[in-house]
Amino acid sequence: MTLKNSSNNSEKPVGVIGIGSFGTAIANILAEKNNVIVYARKQEIVDEINEQHSAEGRELNQNITATTDPQSLCETCEVMFPVVSSSGFRDVMKKFAPFLHPYHILIHGTKGLVLNLPEGRNLDNVSKIHRENIWTMSEVIQNETVVVRVGCLAGPNLAKELAKGQPAATVVASRFNEVILEGQRLLRSDRFQVYGNQDIIGVELSGVLKNTIAIASGALAGLGLGENAKGLLISRGMVEMIHLGNALGGQTQSFVGLAGIGDLVTTCSSTFSRNYTVGFRLAKGETLEAINDSMDEVAEGINTVRLLKTFLEGTGMRAPITENLYKVLFEGFKVEDALYYLMKYPFNVDIDFL
Repeated sequence: MTLKNSSNNSEKPVGVIGIGSFGTAIANILAEKNNVIVYARKQEIVDEINEQHSAEGRELNQNITATTDPQSLCETCEVMFPVVSSSGFRDVMKKFAPFLHPYHILIHGTKGLVLNLPEGRNLDNVSKIHRENIWTMSEVIQNETVVVRVGCLAGPNLAKELAKGQPAATVVASRFNEVILEGQRLLRSDRFQVYGNQDIIGVELSGVLKNTIAIASGALAGLGLGENAKGLLISRGMVEMIHLGNALGGQTQSFVGLAGIGDLVTTCSSTFSRNYTVGFRLAKGETLEAINDSMDEVAEGINTVRLLKTFLEGTGMRAPITENLYKVLFEGFKVEDALYYLMKYPFNVDIDFL
């Protein structure tokens, strides 16, 4: 699908909404070829960026400036990259909505889901949810703003490695080919390869669902159970991701690509991953509350497990890794007991999605 650009945006600054670890990494990559303006809520962070070229101690490219004004950012930039946590994503889009227009392009980098329920309803007082109650970030943008050309970033993109300039790749997904091409033009470099995919829902779900498997992988590592067990978990986790992803509207091909298995393998193997770290610390006996309190940024997989468990209640589907993770995270189930259950689960067929 193609729409004409309203103007030549090649010399306009590029916007980044959010300046956490991944937002910082994306801003620095963009700033290699473009002037970049980042939006941050806190004036002290904006002052640090503009005066010291750093954000909470993280070094920033000299081509990056900052603002607390959504209107100014929207008037100056036609292409923007929202990179904020899923818990705050909808509120941020509502804040930006009055200043956004159909000519804007938004390519988000948030790996999470948003619960869409009537006022006063939440996961504490509903027993079942359906697909229409679950929004990906692109659906949040489309439902809360007038922006038409929406894309997402997903792939094995650990922020700490990107910050070091280590080689990596990502996927820009969108229904609109010019969004993919614009993302590639802005981001691609000798150290950062950018692929395209038109299945934006599948690519978004790949980035979301792998987080739950990463928590389980961290738990295996915390128990010291070795590489064979990790290989089993990743392969069964991939099957579970595909079944859940298909049920939520994604195409199988996206889950076996860079944003799916590529990101899954990386996140299940890295101590830099927040979700892996949650699982590791749970296996060492820490409580979820203590882990959350000590982390600077949210581990998106925690909320995803809770949301998916409620979704499964209304479908009749089985997703044993997700179901057992829910018991560990929210019902006091021991990690060892969850693993024992999974080892006894009757998986009779290896591959059942091709």
